[in-house]
Amino acid sequence: MKHLVTPTMLGLSLLIGSTGLALAGNVHTVTGTTGQPSQTIGTTQTGSATPGHASTAPGSAFNPDGNAGTHYAGNAPQNSTNPKSVSQYDVAGFQQSHNH
Repeated sequence: MKHLVTPTMLGLSLLIGSTGLALAGNVHTVTGTTGQPSQTIGTTQTGSATPGHASTAPGSAFNPDGNAGTHYAGNAPQNSTNPKSVSQYDVAGFQQSHNH
């Protein structure tokens, strides 16, 4: 019986722990708009929430002054004039600020 209960409890705890990922905040419900979310970290809706220490990591997309800030959508010369060029890191920042 012990060999059946332990793996079952472990599996249930892993399943319950991962439900937050499946229930992430929908940006369209909060903003009332559809299409590209167009959220930026540091606005009234997102606050200043960034995942972990991502705002100070040199390679993080959440650090606009770092190395990655010049490579992501809308920053480099080849895609800065394209309105379809968007970054999904804006969505990640929005969801980080609404999942507490």
